[in-house]
Amino acid sequence: MADYNLKINGKSQQVQVDPTTPILWVLRDHLKLVGTKYGCGIAQCGSCTIHLGGMAVRSCTLPVSAVGNQEITTIEGLSENGDHPVQKAWIEHDVYQCGYCQAGQIMQASAFLNNNPNPSDEEIDAVMDGNICRCGTYTRIKKAIKTAANLKNA
Repeated sequence: MADYNLKINGKSQQVQVDPTTPILWVLRDHLKLVGTKYGCGIAQCGSCTIHLGGMAVRSCTLPVSAVGNQEITTIEGLSENGDHPVQKAWIEHDVYQCGYCQAGQIMQASAFLNNNPNPSDEEIDAVMDGNICRCGTYTRIKKAIKTAANLKNA
């Protein structure tokens, strides 16, 4: 076991865990931040996507020891009132069906738009390709990302 001081959603959090513990389980089991979901466990589905230093990463395979001083943002910390442009666009386009993958989808899309505020369809397809939606809401996801880009640029 080792002690870790983590900055999560703008707050300092201290945990004592095995250094190989994936940050997903630190978030869910130790800090009770359960918005980040477990999907495949091999970083292939995107349900566990968080921001690490502003970049979208899969938390199910990222050991807590690799986080260092980088800030972590989870879906709970994306916006205080659920009014982030991506969240607003998700609601506008009724993206959710079962909703299981949507936190990861939103975190992937929001990190992408922070780095590319005017994406093409091809760029959206490429960056979202690794996020799986069992309900198949991909068309609505793409529309929501375009709407969110317009909201951010307004």
